[in-house]
Amino acid sequence: MPSTKPSQSNSEKQRAKEERLEARLTVSQKELLQQAALLEGTTLTEFVIRSATEQARQILDKHRLIQLSLKDSQAFVEALLNPPEPNERMVAAAKKYKRSLNSR
Repeated sequence: MPSTKPSQSNSEKQRAKEERLEARLTVSQKELLQQAALLEGTTLTEFVIRSATEQARQILDKHRLIQLSLKDSQAFVEALLNPPEPNERMVAAAKKYKRSLNSR
């Protein structure tokens, strides 16, 4: 059964593949991957690379997102819309920063 997913662009196909990845797996794991690759209409290597890459991107995206609870997100928005008055340390830091800009 052919894959319904878009194929790789020409630039991806032409990019030199210099790195190598080796893995040991059980017979049942290899058979499972081969069956899935066959159903996708791709080679085992292409299937494993594509699947691992997609999974890696999902994991990275998940960890890059900041997820807040409803209570935390409401507190965040409240702080943005109604910021507290700056304390003494904040005022001193702002003055120091302005002086550093003027001395350049």
